[in-house]
Amino acid sequence: MEKATDMEMEREEVEEEETESVSDVLRDRFRLSTISIAEAEAKRNGMEISEPIVACISDLAFKYAEQLAKDLELFAQHASRKIVKMEDVILSAHRNEHLATSLRSLCGDLKAKEPQSERKRKKTPRKENKATTSVVHIPDN
Repeated sequence: MEKATDMEMEREEVEEEETESVSDVLRDRFRLSTISIAEAEAKRNGMEISEPIVACISDLAFKYAEQLAKDLELFAQHASRKIVKMEDVILSAHRNEHLATSLRSLCGDLKAKEPQSERKRKKTPRKENKATTSVVHIPDN
């Protein structure tokens, strides 16, 4: 019985190390990408950017991305879903109206590019269909 417990503990430790290793690789790649973007933008604008500043920007961007991922996961869970949807991303930008507007626009563009046959359509009950076709709009005079 003790051997089984020891083996389980060892397996869990190995899994944790693998998870940490993958996280480290993702973090390093994210930071390298951020550094590359910061340096390219500085060069494009005819500026120089010091290494400590680039490292600070990279760390801040990574921490922001981590927090955003956690928020998105919580929004999806609150909606009783296991999948993060675009509405969660838009909700995460609610404090920045310019960003939220841009995300809504992007969402609309993506939906417009979606093939028509793949879009999910909501079916309306027959009674509603009949009711809407018999409604007549009378303009105000």
